[in-house]
Amino acid sequence: MNFPAAHAPVVLDIAGLALNAADRRRLAHPLTGGLILFARNWKDRLQLTETTAEIKSLRPDVLVCVDHEGGRVQRFRSDGFTHLPPMRALGELWMRDALAATDAASATGYVLGAELRACGVDLSFTPVLDLDHGPSGVIGDRAFHRDARVATLLAKSLMHGLLRAGMANCGKHFPGHGYARGDSHHEVPVDKRSLKAILADDAKPYEWLSTTLASVMPAHVIYPKVDALPAGFSRHWLEDILRGELGFTGAIFSDDLSMEGAKVAGGHLDAALAALNAGCDLVLLCNQSVNGGAAVDALLDDLQEAHVHGRWQAQADSERRRLDLLPQSAPLPWDELMHASAYQHALERLP
Repeated sequence: MNFPAAHAPVVLDIAGLALNAADRRRLAHPLTGGLILFARNWKDRLQLTETTAEIKSLRPDVLVCVDHEGGRVQRFRSDGFTHLPPMRALGELWMRDALAATDAASATGYVLGAELRACGVDLSFTPVLDLDHGPSGVIGDRAFHRDARVATLLAKSLMHGLLRAGMANCGKHFPGHGYARGDSHHEVPVDKRSLKAILADDAKPYEWLSTTLASVMPAHVIYPKVDALPAGFSRHWLEDILRGELGFTGAIFSDDLSMEGAKVAGGHLDAALAALNAGCDLVLLCNQSVNGGAAVDALLDDLQEAHVHGRWQAQADSERRRLDLLPQSAPLPWDELMHASAYQHALERLP
């Protein structure tokens, strides 16, 4: 079978604490471009570092990712990892002292990025740019603030901290998940506001950070006054609005294709095709490697077959966008990081 054009769009996961034979085989697949880690892949720092080192020994170009935001979304919490605050804590500090809050946000980003990089992780899917409208339980204290201006400046400060640690960033969930009540992990949320209302409020951080964001993850939310499909499967949202109107030039990740909010696009293959054809550069399939991982194998092979038959094509810049997310500098090893003055100072400035 002919291999697709040189583009590796699939981000998959692994089942356990170390790579097994199936994981190694999937990492060698030409469509595998990333790997996302979860709490089940964590025992301690030594184990994590050994696992990421083996991943890189097999595929140096694979992007090792994690959802590590702080607060309730932090995969690694023991063996020295700092318990980071939810982003709402930074927003609350802003209301007392705005400039102290921006410094604390940069400190948070630096600690987050430096600790992960010391263990071989390349990218955390952060910051959350959703606004805290109140009703959304899945967002809640993961958001910086209700005010798009505050959220933007705190996110930019956090991204500056990530950059100091040598880590890229991923703003999520475009154009905004904070207004919809539903949790896209378990249902298909709907936001009935007009495009004008969304662009004037929830999507503003993406406009204001268009030259700062390295990557973006769209929401599995339907905005029926704009498109009948969730944003991550909508060419109108991704190409016309995010890239066209807002000027974003970085990588676009789909959210997890196994979530309930993705099922409106069909099964894993149909959802991946819809996301890629809408403008996503990378597609995530999470928590499917357990119990043998048949769904992961099927997606890799079926997506390869679909490319041969012309059902999707890599965008000219997609692979460059993926590779641009890889760290460009060597990380500080953990023991050196613990004694670094910049790290010690950042710990003191956490909210």
